[in-house]
Amino acid sequence: MQALDKKLFRDFKRLWVQGVAIAMVLACGVALLLTSFGMYQALDDTRSAYYERNRFADVWIDARRAPESLLPEIRAIDGIYAVDPTVSGFAILDIEGRVESAVGHVLSWPEDNDPLLNVPLLRSGDYPDPTSSSEVMVNEPFAEANGFEIGSVFHANLNGQRRALRIVGTALSPEYIYTIGPGGMMPDNEGFGIIWMPERAASAAFDMQGAFNGLAIKITQDAREEAVIDALDDMLEAYGGLGAHGRDQQTSDSFVSSEIDQLRGMAMVVPPIFFAIAAFLVSMVMGRIVALERSEIGLLKAIGYSDFEICLHYLLLAAFIALVGIGIGWGGGTWLAYDMAMEYVVFFDFPYLLFRVPGWVYAISGLAALLTTMLGAARAAIMAARLAPAIAMQPPRRPGSSAASSMS
Repeated sequence: MQALDKKLFRDFKRLWVQGVAIAMVLACGVALLLTSFGMYQALDDTRSAYYERNRFADVWIDARRAPESLLPEIRAIDGIYAVDPTVSGFAILDIEGRVESAVGHVLSWPEDNDPLLNVPLLRSGDYPDPTSSSEVMVNEPFAEANGFEIGSVFHANLNGQRRALRIVGTALSPEYIYTIGPGGMMPDNEGFGIIWMPERAASAAFDMQGAFNGLAIKITQDAREEAVIDALDDMLEAYGGLGAHGRDQQTSDSFVSSEIDQLRGMAMVVPPIFFAIAAFLVSMVMGRIVALERSEIGLLKAIGYSDFEICLHYLLLAAFIALVGIGIGWGGGTWLAYDMAMEYVVFFDFPYLLFRVPGWVYAISGLAALLTTMLGAARAAIMAARLAPAIAMQPPRRPGSSAASSMS
């Protein structure tokens, strides 16, 4: 082992407090980069898989009352792949033990238990009996917030009639990842719930026999969404169509997309701040080390070490610190990304999590930490390399020494 190698480890041991402090700042930048990109990737992958597996729709349109005889014409619109009509409406709920009234969004459930689009994922119990007028399936967060179990009963005001509804199942739907009630700003799982009611019962409750008031539509890959929306608006205008829209205006998806965009932006803005602080700290520490080791630098040069070897020595000391920070940041960032992603899964009512941090994120975060550290140490390392042996071995001149000597 060369003398410079021994000095490298001796210096790191001597400066371990400053080194660990700088490494922790670097680790924060690395961890934040991994966390933000990890959460972003996990949310995006989970959402994409959930949408694909449960056939999330591309276009929606509501109407006051449209006849089912119109469905063949709608299916014939160029670019439409699948059409799923629904009957929906809002109901005031009377829940035992709750002073304030709650609101339920009632959706019709097909008799064959197989909706074409926006397929709910059954979490407990079973689907409601198509012939029953009292069995319902509710979204899982609503059931959990109110302490409901399979067999629990609550009451709903449907078209002026108070009816008892019995829960036979709970589910999660890709259409309601972020569940907001009418006029709400934040989810209120206790005061707002999604209720899937057998199609016959829902049609009778809202006077929609032989009709529908909502459509979920899947379009082909080569279809123009704007053209499909325009065609739907024209066709349903006479039946009180309220305007078709795509995923960008679907309440749940727009909130999730906004959060994913914010995570992407955070990954671009926050970590560089920590990297810049680390580079500044490295520059200060390395500058002080070089100033204190002037005589040692001069001695090393006098016995034959080149400028390049001296410069490399101080850069390696900074790199050693960076590697410690990268290791801590990778470990902490991976753990934090997974933990935060799980929090998002609970908040957004995802049924599962697909978590992975791409290898390129580790590479980018490590390279960014290493480069910023090297840049911070570069000035001091170059200064050390440029010191002439004779000058370096002299003690540094004290401030005012030249003025004092001239006066004498």
